[in-house]
Amino acid sequence: MMVRIVKLTFKSENITSFKSLFEKHRIAMQKVDGCTFLELLQDIEDPRVFFTHSHWKSKAHLEAYRKSEYFGQIWKKTKLLFEEKPEAWSLEKQ
Repeated sequence: MMVRIVKLTFKSENITSFKSLFEKHRIAMQKVDGCTFLELLQDIEDPRVFFTHSHWKSKAHLEAYRKSEYFGQIWKKTKLLFEEKPEAWSLEKQ
């Protein structure tokens, strides 16, 4: 199993838009082949900062999702809302 953490920093005025976009797609994202867990976290100190925390059966499952048309559509909308470049980590449970 692979754990994926992505840090997303949004412009303050775009926080509500991002939350709406995420909620609109949350269930579909959780049903993507290979995704076994998905949650959204918001930083307590800086409300512009969010983290997605997801679990994947394999790196291949994550990559298939990242190359999908569905992800491309969501990411295109999300990118417009950023204040900073996103950061991502792929981790393995020990």
